[in-house]
Amino acid sequence: MFKLLTKQGRARRGVLTTPHGTVDTPVFMNVATQAAVKGALSSDDLTSVNCQVALANTYHLHVRPGDGLIRELGGVHKFMGWDAPLLTDSGGFQIFSLASRRTISEDGVMFRSHVDGRKIFMSPEDSVRIQSNLGSDVAMAFDECIPIPSSREYVLASCDMTTRWLIRCRDELMRLRGSAINPGQMLFGINQGAVFHDIRVAHMQRIAEFDLPGYAIGGLAVGETATEMYDIVETVEAHMPQDRPRYLMGVGTPLNLIEAVARGIDMFDCVMPARNGRHGRLFTWQGSINILNEKFKDDPRPIDEDCQCPVCAKPFARAYLRHLFKAGEMLAMRLAVLHNLYFYNDLMQKIRDALDRNEFDALRTKLSCNFTQGQV
Repeated sequence: MFKLLTKQGRARRGVLTTPHGTVDTPVFMNVATQAAVKGALSSDDLTSVNCQVALANTYHLHVRPGDGLIRELGGVHKFMGWDAPLLTDSGGFQIFSLASRRTISEDGVMFRSHVDGRKIFMSPEDSVRIQSNLGSDVAMAFDECIPIPSSREYVLASCDMTTRWLIRCRDELMRLRGSAINPGQMLFGINQGAVFHDIRVAHMQRIAEFDLPGYAIGGLAVGETATEMYDIVETVEAHMPQDRPRYLMGVGTPLNLIEAVARGIDMFDCVMPARNGRHGRLFTWQGSINILNEKFKDDPRPIDEDCQCPVCAKPFARAYLRHLFKAGEMLAMRLAVLHNLYFYNDLMQKIRDALDRNEFDALRTKLSCNFTQGQV
């Protein structure tokens, strides 16, 4: 299912095979939380920005419209008109993000719906059943995303519970395989441990024993510094199976992606490009820009003259984008998100090309300089 093609230092170039197609790695997965990218993008738009993998969320689709309905309609691929690889998050991150609305026990988590306040219980088995109904290509194990900082005692106990939950997820996926709408669905395990290096290593070594199709590093980009994040990635990567894809969850900035690839990561996701785009923050090869700034009111240039996205290739002028935002037009968000997602996918293509040519270090140096200059 995963073939490692080449390495440069720790940076890896590979191919992941899924029931809905192959994925060239390193890859950025475009976030379609509720089976749609916020900013009025369709599945056809994802294709136009060279998205390889879409990501949907188990908790959100369970709450609305319901995973049973999606199963009846043929699974999330048919539901959203997306015939390429798709990953579903397990709902574990909502344990972190909905902290005021949930109660954790060994059995699972009791949530209060963010939509209508009703109680929703989700066990590891429930999470896998929901993901089976959705029919994603990669299902994530149900885990607790641990807040940073947390006490060592809490982190140890949480990791032990996450391991027990992983076993339950694996067993439930095997039980459901005969009736699944996507019988080739793969389960990835998730490493936790906050910023305790020894706990991270012990947990990674333990879950690696389950011989899963892939592994993720979770619980980062939730309050720690970039240096702490990179240190944890380096520490954990050394104990991850070489022949399985590595996924760094919820990360991050263009510089984060480059640095994490340099440390051996293959897969990424983050709401940042879409969320920033909806607020007028646009990524370019010279740094990010705030299109709302006064200096762009009569700027005839595209967002980035070195970009071939549908927005820059048209080309739409910076002045036009700024006007749309100021006028409150929905098209502003749509064009901005299209550009940002294309930029992220193009960044990963440039990284893959550099790895193919054994030139990743040179690309890393060049882009790191550009991206650390900040806003232009």
